[in-house]
Amino acid sequence: MRLTKALGMSWLLVLISIFFLFSTGTATSRVSVDFARFQQLMESRYGGQKAQVARAWEAMLREIANLPDEQKVVRVNQFVHQNVRYRTDIRLWGVEDYWATPMETFGKGFGDCEDYAIAKYISLRQAGISDQNLRLIYVRARTGGARSSVTEAHMVLGYYATPTSEPLILDSLISNVLPASQRPDLSPVFSFNSQGLWAGNAVNPQASSTARLSRWRDVLDRIQQEGVSW
Repeated sequence: MRLTKALGMSWLLVLISIFFLFSTGTATSRVSVDFARFQQLMESRYGGQKAQVARAWEAMLREIANLPDEQKVVRVNQFVHQNVRYRTDIRLWGVEDYWATPMETFGKGFGDCEDYAIAKYISLRQAGISDQNLRLIYVRARTGGARSSVTEAHMVLGYYATPTSEPLILDSLISNVLPASQRPDLSPVFSFNSQGLWAGNAVNPQASSTARLSRWRDVLDRIQQEGVSW
């Protein structure tokens, strides 16, 4: 769900850190999951019951492989919400901000807004959706009703059918996938993927290649150690 920290200096530092470019090609090609390794690691770390979740994840991804992209988006979103419940990083990991891998999120059965977004992102990449169609989006989420001025920092995943399309929003706050125009409670701050950084609703990226976001790079490295490759 929502991030608990305000969009203050720590968020400014995150934004600035994105502009330090790195040369890796991570996440530009199709994701491939070694499901046997993934399930073996899941069982060894989290037990046989969670290995069943890993097998269900594989079955779902194979089932949707040939569906239209928008149907893939809906099915992946449903799967994550069926298998993950919200919990803050401080309660789950004992730290203020931790970006979990899909294995960690499915293994624990809990995660915060970033963990939901990352699990959906990796799932959709494995399902064949290109990186250029997906962005992780930092937003301000309005709380307390339509007239409220209170907002909280939050992350969602956006699916763009084309670079100029209105995105579909995959959120931890609600289980339905909705177009951005139906989410007036969310105000985009910036979004990113492996190709660059976008400010607000901008169509063109501000960076010409993938930028260094330390937690993003770290979680991608850990994901690869768990049987996911590019």
